[in-house]
Amino acid sequence: MNRARALLKRGQEGNNVARLRRRRRATTFIYNNRSRLTTALLVTGYLWMALIPISPLSQGTYIDENALQPAQVNTYWNWEDVHRADQYLHHLEGLRDRNSTSEQRAQFIQNEFANLGLRTSTQNYTFTTSSGPVSGVNSYAIMASPRTSSSEAMVISATWRSEVGKETYNLRGVSIVLSLAAFLKNYSLWAKDIIFVIGDGHLDGMQAWLNAYHGTIPPNLATGLLEYSSGVIWTALNIDYSGHSFSHLGVFFEGLNGRLPNQDLINSVRLISHYTGGVPFIIYDHLEPNDFPDRWKATSILANMPDFIRRSPQLQDFEYRARNIARHIDYQARGKPSGAHGLYHKFRIDAITLYAVPATGPHGFFALGRIIESALRTANNLLERLHASFFFYLFTSPGTFMKIGKFLPSAVLVSAAMMISGLGDWVNAGWLQEVVPANDGEDAGAGNPSNVVQGKKMVRWRMRRRPLLRPIFTVLGTHVMGLLTFSLIRSPYFVKHQFAASLYFFAALTVLPLVYIPPRDKTPEAAPFSLLLKSFNLCLASIVISTTSLLNFSLAAILAIALAVPLMYSSCARPSSLSIAVLAKYVVYSFLAWGWLFLPNEVKQAIWNWEVLGVWFAPFICIVYGPLVTQAGIASLQR
Repeated sequence: MNRARALLKRGQEGNNVARLRRRRRATTFIYNNRSRLTTALLVTGYLWMALIPISPLSQGTYIDENALQPAQVNTYWNWEDVHRADQYLHHLEGLRDRNSTSEQRAQFIQNEFANLGLRTSTQNYTFTTSSGPVSGVNSYAIMASPRTSSSEAMVISATWRSEVGKETYNLRGVSIVLSLAAFLKNYSLWAKDIIFVIGDGHLDGMQAWLNAYHGTIPPNLATGLLEYSSGVIWTALNIDYSGHSFSHLGVFFEGLNGRLPNQDLINSVRLISHYTGGVPFIIYDHLEPNDFPDRWKATSILANMPDFIRRSPQLQDFEYRARNIARHIDYQARGKPSGAHGLYHKFRIDAITLYAVPATGPHGFFALGRIIESALRTANNLLERLHASFFFYLFTSPGTFMKIGKFLPSAVLVSAAMMISGLGDWVNAGWLQEVVPANDGEDAGAGNPSNVVQGKKMVRWRMRRRPLLRPIFTVLGTHVMGLLTFSLIRSPYFVKHQFAASLYFFAALTVLPLVYIPPRDKTPEAAPFSLLLKSFNLCLASIVISTTSLLNFSLAAILAIALAVPLMYSSCARPSSLSIAVLAKYVVYSFLAWGWLFLPNEVKQAIWNWEVLGVWFAPFICIVYGPLVTQAGIASLQR
């Protein structure tokens, strides 16, 4: 028995030794080939990003939640309701032409809701921002469900202003919401309360109403709790109908800080638009190449190409998909919602904006009313929140999308390349390579696997200490500097003198990091400061990208493009390098980190989005992105 135990123990020890040897061979292979490996990962990741719009990576959309049953009901919206919407539109146009105040508009809408017998009220609000107060008055009404105890609700909303298209005011969107309130109250089939909300402004009014409804009023918002409320809101439809008539129905779905609604809601409305309303469904306001070819040619980048390229269906399809993805990345990476619907997402409410693409015809109130009615009937079927379908996806066309597993690896591959490069620099910082004659190194290298004999010479690896205190303080100091920058760009001085303040801040942010550079240490017993800083910088940036990719892929992809190459190839300056060239390189890094200060409109909008909507883009750029690039610039100044 003891002999058998000894044999088993010996076998286990042998397996452990073999596993350790395999691990050592793998790490040695990665270290020796890290340059080729990181290059291959970078090229693969960037190539993957470039090929995301190709059709083989996409698949057709489908409904996961069987309870929805979209486009399976008879609709009762008729021309009498259309006439009522036209009457509301006439009154709203009068208010617009008379330059009526927010209070007058809200009072008119409240009176119309009250005439229908609905519980209705208004909400006054004021946001305090660095650029001045933002005030308005919202109107809302609640239609109680005749079948339940008002524990669940749906929302139909419209905002007074529209930011898509040429028309400034969303008068027809408000009109159809009022007409729907008069129409829907005549039916007793609703299992959920229906809330009608008319938000003042574009995004600020809806943000104030949602915060008051859920009792999450921030310190810079002056408003009270709502006079009337209902149950938990499950779904919401926001209507943006600013033109006279429309040809297509577009959908906007991006929410705050990259959140997306459950895909079943979008897929259901697409089927309803096609089968119930007979209206073509598109992503945003992007027309497909076959719809209105003249309009497509006017905006296509292929317009000036030769005929065989311009008329290629494959290239036209690729451009159309790429345009949809680029628009999605622009919204999601900035964290700004693409419509008022995006404000609902942080309260776990699935919401989208339906946009009536302006045209001379053929659709109007009749088609849109039938679509909204059928969509509400579909959401009314739900017994629980939407959960079966996807929350992470890319829409490449109205009927196709990409799962997260088909686009997420592109950013992760770039992140992995940065991590391998950073860990390689960490190893180089802790070991010093020396070449000595074989006879001189025999005693010191006997039995040491890190010593390799090459001819009559021996390559010997000698450990050296890593002084970590200054690199760690440098990393922390640059991020604190970013935090101070974020506080300063919200100050009244910056708002009033934005251009001059941007020059001062950029000069300060370029000069101040130079204090972190220590005197050059020529002793080989200590690892270079710049090498340690570069290692920390790459590892931290890799963690940021890989973590962000799970929450906001668009932002992670932008970071992977903007950070990977500058950070990985921020090679340390050699002693023979010209000081002017070194400083010029550092200024380039500083401009890459803080050059956005010279984009006044972008900075102002980002700060407004943070103070009013809670968008994290501005603090992220100041506290994370800028310091990471600054650290790379510092590392490039000294070997």
